[in-house]
Amino acid sequence: MELVYPPVIALAKTMFRALDLKIEVDGAEHIPETGGAVLASNHVSYLDFIFCGFGAQPAKRLVRFMAKKSVFDHKISGPLMRGMRHIPVDREAGAASFREAATALKNGEVVGVFPEATISESFTVKELKSGAVRLARTAKVPLVPMVVWGPHRLWTKGHKKELTKRHVPVLIKIGQAIEIPKGVSPDIITATLKERLSGLLDAAQRAYPQKPSGPDDRWWLPAHLGGTAPLPEAAAAI
Repeated sequence: MELVYPPVIALAKTMFRALDLKIEVDGAEHIPETGGAVLASNHVSYLDFIFCGFGAQPAKRLVRFMAKKSVFDHKISGPLMRGMRHIPVDREAGAASFREAATALKNGEVVGVFPEATISESFTVKELKSGAVRLARTAKVPLVPMVVWGPHRLWTKGHKKELTKRHVPVLIKIGQAIEIPKGVSPDIITATLKERLSGLLDAAQRAYPQKPSGPDDRWWLPAHLGGTAPLPEAAAAI
């Protein structure tokens, strides 16, 4: 029985309508309607999991996200995360988190992973951890790349939280599952995943229907598109 997840989704959709967020999902048909799958997403904001989960709604799937253990320890978010059966990641005991996620996948669940591990302050795709690929290979399920673009304007690292900002477009792009041939190194497949995510993100950024309102509003664009976000090398140093 899903006692927590459906009400949370309903509340999120109510908030989307109240703020008149312009959410567009492209490629939802790539998320399988049954069986396990790993959704591997870029990471630009603290709200990404909400919109990644929204991207799975056309397939009528609930996504179990892997998230750092501290979120589960919080007195407010903790009960919600456990109620939605998300998966805590304890970096000192990563093998246990991997086993829990693999079991969920083998049981037909969709598991959401942010292989960059932390928010990309350059708003480009950072170097990826190989966990998403290894999970998909272990559980023998599809590895589906997806990106979100827009939620960082509401709440991201190093910038003021603006959760009541209205009329913000959010683009969610989902790509075809990536093949994981036998005998191919996870690092090679992870490089392919990074390439796919970068392509999807570039397409979302270039299709985004709003532009900065002025010079002081260019912070939310990557440097290569004329924004003032730090270059990837500078962001990594930060």
